[in-house]
Amino acid sequence: MGGCHSYPSATEADGKTLQPSDISSDKLGINNNNQEERPYLQQQYVCQRITHTDMFALTALPPGVDKAEWLASNTVAFFKHINLFSSALSEFCTPSTCPTACGPGNTVYFWTDDHGRKLKCSAPLYFDYAMSYIQELLTDEDVFPTKAGSVFPNGFVFLVQKVFLLLFRTLAHIYWSHYREALAMGLHPHLNTLFIHLTLFCRQHALLEPEDTEPLQDLITALGQQG
Repeated sequence: MGGCHSYPSATEADGKTLQPSDISSDKLGINNNNQEERPYLQQQYVCQRITHTDMFALTALPPGVDKAEWLASNTVAFFKHINLFSSALSEFCTPSTCPTACGPGNTVYFWTDDHGRKLKCSAPLYFDYAMSYIQELLTDEDVFPTKAGSVFPNGFVFLVQKVFLLLFRTLAHIYWSHYREALAMGLHPHLNTLFIHLTLFCRQHALLEPEDTEPLQDLITALGQQG
């Protein structure tokens, strides 16, 4: 199956503040790419989550648990949660509203096909490729074995890193292009909680490089300051 690459644009977001009154139905479904706003950094939104569970304890490898098993079970769980969350906003992510797969700062994500060709595609197509690729991995017994006594393949951690990169990009696109919709639907506390959990898990287990998370580093810092 394919892979992924990202190339940041020269556009930088400014600090314009979005007020709750700005979130109106006529803006829903309009890609945020050209508006250079980061409403997800506003204090009234960044402080909201659905639980104050100790995420460090939640992401740490439990004593006596095999690390590959821990990575595998969490990979499946994160995929299910993020795929479900993405599906809730899918009606707003169309080829017309999101002609490119992008993240904060207009970082553009290119899909690499089986022949090594980089494809610039719409966001719904890119993330359909991503979720299909992950689903294929998770259901491959040679990669994610489910039978007792089975061993994980060589390169398993590399594949897990690739999965988490795709999952991170999915959330990055939601924050950048569909945060208004998430606000209107009251999903932003769930989004923040899911993002915190994912980024802490990746940090605990060295699954993402700094350049992978850089487009949302401002949000990671802001959420970290909330305790």
